[in-house]
Amino acid sequence: MGNADFDSAEENWDESAEDYYAFLNIPREATKEEINNAYRRLSRIYHPDKHLDPNLKSKAEILFNKTKKAYEVLSDPHRRAIYDSLGVKGLETEGWEIVKRQKTPAEIKAEYEQLAEERAERLKQQRTNPTGNVTIAVNATDFFNTYDESSLEDDYEDVFSLPNIEVSLMQFSQSIDFPLTQKDTCTLSGQLHTQNGTGGGGINCSWRHIFSHRSWAEVEVTAGNGPALSFRGFRTLTKRFFLNGGTILQFTPEGIKPGLMSTLAMQIDRHSVGYITYHGGIRSLFSTSIVRDTEFNHFNFAIQLGLPHSHVTFNYTRKMISQEMKFRLVVKIGTFGGMVEYGAEKKVSKHSNLSFAVVVGVPTGVKLKIRLTRANQVYSFPIHLCEEILPSPIFYATVVPVVLYTIVKKGVVEPFLKEQKASKAEKQRQNNLNNLLERRKEAQAAQELMMASYNRIKAEEENKNGLIILQAVYGKLITDRNARTNEMNTQILDVTIPVQCLVKDSKIVLHENTKSQLPGFFDPAVGEDKLLHIIYSYKQLQHEVTVQDNESLRLPKTAHRTNIS
Repeated sequence: MGNADFDSAEENWDESAEDYYAFLNIPREATKEEINNAYRRLSRIYHPDKHLDPNLKSKAEILFNKTKKAYEVLSDPHRRAIYDSLGVKGLETEGWEIVKRQKTPAEIKAEYEQLAEERAERLKQQRTNPTGNVTIAVNATDFFNTYDESSLEDDYEDVFSLPNIEVSLMQFSQSIDFPLTQKDTCTLSGQLHTQNGTGGGGINCSWRHIFSHRSWAEVEVTAGNGPALSFRGFRTLTKRFFLNGGTILQFTPEGIKPGLMSTLAMQIDRHSVGYITYHGGIRSLFSTSIVRDTEFNHFNFAIQLGLPHSHVTFNYTRKMISQEMKFRLVVKIGTFGGMVEYGAEKKVSKHSNLSFAVVVGVPTGVKLKIRLTRANQVYSFPIHLCEEILPSPIFYATVVPVVLYTIVKKGVVEPFLKEQKASKAEKQRQNNLNNLLERRKEAQAAQELMMASYNRIKAEEENKNGLIILQAVYGKLITDRNARTNEMNTQILDVTIPVQCLVKDSKIVLHENTKSQLPGFFDPAVGEDKLLHIIYSYKQLQHEVTVQDNESLRLPKTAHRTNIS
């Protein structure tokens, strides 16, 4: 599915949903012949006419109907196309009557894509996409640059005082989008700030129209520190060049002050882009930069010439994908002085990132910057520690955030996430309790119906020293270093009978489907990782193997042979 608002079909299915491919033990790309063979194999076991006992016959009718339903869906290309896209619920979804029977499977999938796109558009109309930024700057320089008490009078020399910590700046900004059409969006944003007792703010309203994937235009009206009107646009010139520019008109008591801004970018190679930027009018500057972004590294080198300051900046970020971390180093030198910034960013939850950085520079001194990003909201806390470059503030700014993060992670975050995961698993088990009992009952019935086939297949394999299943268990298993399995009594299922019934010509083939949907199986450990452990005999030699729930398996294999004769 090409739409971000729709998860894949597998993500939309819950663990209790029926999987016809797994039930028939066939691959998802199974041919018509493979589907027919699987249907015939299960029909020989579950057909009601095969059982004379009234109790077994009633159980067989239930499982035969399930087998027949799986066959009818997968053998029909149209229904199979819907099932592959949406699962069982897709076959029951209201509105699929628009799909004509003469349409091909490809056309059905295209129809689904169109419906998904229309639904995404409706959701987009309802969304406002709120984004916000909160910045609170703290002046804590009194910790390391204490006031010179030698100038105080003698009467006050022995007076104890705490370090003075003050909030020097607060800034709040928020914006919301109002999608008008697929190509038109209105954005309303506002800002408020206060610094050292004085403040201000403004409000912005913009309208953007997308002409095509190659160009858009935007007009924005600003009120606050004097009204302003700006026009911006974007245009792809060639496959390698694109232009972004505009103009701003600021209305002041002295008259209209125009400004100009433009950026020309060039795609140097697959990972590198070069930029040339010019701002004129209210603030004049010229800058050029090269950005290179790869899977594990990010480089940015920039030179800026302008008033009142010019500078050279080098920025490097190392991405640790497996640990969901980033390490960042920035070096900046210019007419204002110089600074070095280093820090790290860590993903702490699905939608949250936490980062900290230490800034050491002249004339700013030492600063600690902490930032929390939660979805579209950003919370920044820059803390000014010292106006001079001293070892102690650098040490504390580097070590204290790491220690605090470790303490909070080990003492608060990890226990909370562990408890949340356990609570979610328990809730899932409770929600699926009725379904679980039904599946357990169905698995027991299936194993009863398999007894005749089990005895026949086992006898045939014993006569030719073929594949004999000695023991098979499925569920939440614990395996030690000697590859011997210790079962958890309440979360495992004995599946020796159904696994033996899968033997054909001294072979078993299990495909990459969940084993819980196989006949005679059910999920005894909902929400947990499950394993299938089999001990079997082949050519009078003992074998043993353990596989993951969705892992494919072929028996027999020489690699499974144990040292037990």
